[in-house]
Amino acid sequence: MKRLLAALAALLIAASPTVARDRHDEHEHGDRDRNEGHGRQDNRGERIPDRGPRPERGHQRDHDDNRNYADRPGHPNAPHVHANNQWYGHDGGRGDGHYRVEHPWEHGRFRGGFGRGHIYQLTGGNRERFWFGGFYFNVAPYDYRFCDDWHWDADRVVIYEDPDHVGYYLAYNARLGTYIHVTFLE
Repeated sequence: MKRLLAALAALLIAASPTVARDRHDEHEHGDRDRNEGHGRQDNRGERIPDRGPRPERGHQRDHDDNRNYADRPGHPNAPHVHANNQWYGHDGGRGDGHYRVEHPWEHGRFRGGFGRGHIYQLTGGNRERFWFGGFYFNVAPYDYRFCDDWHWDADRVVIYEDPDHVGYYLAYNARLGTYIHVTFLE
């Protein structure tokens, strides 16, 4: 009996840091993340979307230049991804004139890997030309204002295919939870 009680006590002691950490995470992130669910956090506390956006099937239009993207308190005023994988701000559809490319895939297509299994660390540049791992991109001019707080030599990004805008990819910033439209340069 003593052995059984000792084993049970050891088990409870070993589990208590995990329970405390889970309660801390619950307190820090609130009910919102628990209920929305599907985005996963990595060991750095960054939330990486499970998938890219679905094609927009609704009303296709240009975005208003003064649009406020802060849809909830605490959300950024930039296109961003909710914890339930909703790509907020990616709703202009194929008809959004801000994302027309004269010569799509002029420099070829990005072949480095897409989605949450392929996280890249930026190693230099700026919005006109940035790079990681020997791949070079530039930001869509309409999205310049959404990347003013990116760290071009340190942030981690994930590239997703853009289902609506031919010639563009979506670069998701894991630190900020925001994304921008980018074209592949080489």
